[in-house]
Amino acid sequence: MPNKRYRNTLTRENESDYYSSLRDKRGVNKITQYKTPVLKNPTVAERARVSSIPHIWSYGDRLYKLADQYYGDSRYWWVIAWWNGRAIESDIALGTKLKIPLNIEQALDALGV
Repeated sequence: MPNKRYRNTLTRENESDYYSSLRDKRGVNKITQYKTPVLKNPTVAERARVSSIPHIWSYGDRLYKLADQYYGDSRYWWVIAWWNGRAIESDIALGTKLKIPLNIEQALDALGV
């Protein structure tokens, strides 16, 4: 079963010669690739419907650690980043107030995933 992040994502079976060495290493005839999801920016109303809590970015914080703490899965770091309009951790200054959406399913729906 695919990761929740990819549940509505189109897939493509790739048998291209370009990936022949990768297929050989894996012992498969084709590779499943996922289309890159296009995330949207939730409206103010959509954000208001998703409960969130504030988090003040401090020394040692990492997005993957926050995702693990709040969602039990560090792979959802990108939800926190996108929700707060931050591409990467180095875009977050110490003392920045982030909003952590509490319900991952509602947050994914608001992001259009």
